[in-house]
Amino acid sequence: MSQIRTRRMEKLGSLFLRCVVWFGLASALDFQHHGYEDMVRAMLNVQNECPFITRVYSIGRSVEGRHLYVLEFSDNPGIHELLEPEFKYVGNMHGNEVLGRELLIQFSQFLCEEYQAGNPRITHLIHDTRIHILPSMNPDGYEVAGKQGPDANGYLTGRTNSRDVDLNRNFPDLNAMMYYFEKNDGPNHHIPLPDNWEQQVESETLAVIRWMKNYNFVLSANLHGGAVVANYPFDKSREARVRGHRKTSYSATADDKIFKKLARTYSYAHGWMHQGWNCGDYFDEGITNGASWYSLSKGMQDFNYLHTNCFEITLELSCNKFPAAQELQREWLGNREALVSYLEQVHLGIKGMVYDENNNGIKNAVISISGINHDITTGVEGDYFRLLLPGTYTVTASAEGYQPSISTVTVGPAEAIQLHFYLKAASQETTSETQSAGNNKKDPLHKMAPR
Repeated sequence: MSQIRTRRMEKLGSLFLRCVVWFGLASALDFQHHGYEDMVRAMLNVQNECPFITRVYSIGRSVEGRHLYVLEFSDNPGIHELLEPEFKYVGNMHGNEVLGRELLIQFSQFLCEEYQAGNPRITHLIHDTRIHILPSMNPDGYEVAGKQGPDANGYLTGRTNSRDVDLNRNFPDLNAMMYYFEKNDGPNHHIPLPDNWEQQVESETLAVIRWMKNYNFVLSANLHGGAVVANYPFDKSREARVRGHRKTSYSATADDKIFKKLARTYSYAHGWMHQGWNCGDYFDEGITNGASWYSLSKGMQDFNYLHTNCFEITLELSCNKFPAAQELQREWLGNREALVSYLEQVHLGIKGMVYDENNNGIKNAVISISGINHDITTGVEGDYFRLLLPGTYTVTASAEGYQPSISTVTVGPAEAIQLHFYLKAASQETTSETQSAGNNKKDPLHKMAPR
């Protein structure tokens, strides 16, 4: 009996080893290109593996009807928790720039596996952050590029959507309005959208804009290819473009210092981006201001900053837009730490609640930082998140019908400092004076109407 038991144990052990080897090979073979069905299957597999911390949802459809699926990670999927920031990664905006798509699929699997393994860093991120991952913003373009494959893929094949529109030139142009407001004392945040904007953008762009409006994103990155550099706003130059000349003029946002910090975070955590020399180009520290590289109108990262509370940078991740499958593992290892480190930056600065006298959260209250001409607003439940570098700041919370409140806060290099505001209702006299001052102030939007 003991010999029979021993043989059985040996057989089971041999079977176990074969399973280990097989699963190991399966894991290695996972570094492959994913068509639309394969991508969706991979996302659903992650959800099945980690059902209590994930959710798959669609933000809309492409022109050809493919769902734009997002994979969410949170300890409470589907719910915005007060004082928990919202973060997003967007890949494959240009259909033939495929590395971002594959990295985000790998990153999703990595988050699930590391959470299951009890990795404290990943557990902390998922418990304290609501993470949204859109692997492909342009699934139609990818299918065109994918048919060509990595060997025969042209530089522009599949770049656009199925209506031949470049999605990173398809967002409403808010830069021109912002640059006008800078000279004419206009609003510095949440620049209004033009009339009939929904009819002026593509299905994919419309879906992403509505997504931005539904979630109070704090930080974001969109993943591209064709170069290796972390690119930060503004993408559009403040200076007029000269015909026949490629315009390069540094166009800083009011948050230029924090944007440089965000870009450097990714670059220095990346395997080789920070070295500067990549793809025949040199970028100091592996970062660049968008307009300093070349001016781009109607781009997504500028739109994020000008119309929402979200700070977004653009990550160019590979010289080859469609790298071969055997290159994917090296690229993953080069980007894995950078993807985590950048995500962690969503917890910089300050965050808090803006309450009324009855301890109800005030939505759309404005948070202003003295010396930084870019405000952000509270979410629908009254919470806010303001990315800031370490330092001491004077912060003002204001809302229509309330007296503003001012506080001074010192921000450290680690977790965001909590700073709450309690606003008192303004008296009728104060409200009348404010409305009178507002009526007497020239409306910059009215000035722009003839244009």
